[in-house]
Amino acid sequence: MTNHEINLKNSKTYTFKVVVEPDEDRWFAYCPALHARGAATWGYTQEEALKNIREVVEMTVESMIEDNETIQESEEIGVTMFSDVRVAVVV
Repeated sequence: MTNHEINLKNSKTYTFKVVVEPDEDRWFAYCPALHARGAATWGYTQEEALKNIREVVEMTVESMIEDNETIQESEEIGVTMFSDVRVAVVV
């Protein structure tokens, strides 16, 4: 078994609600569950803002894991945790 297989075996999948809304000449995006931790960004297009918030959420979660902080599952703020590896597709 490779290290990559071990890491996937112990992985969890988190899904986070994000909000993307127009803001004058650009789009503002944030993650309500991680907003207090700075999970907000923008883009010139809706697609760019969504791409950017995905990166910000990923960096924020990685930082939390490195600091041994827990990520709370909460329907209220849009966080769902799965105990297996999944792929999310937005259409």
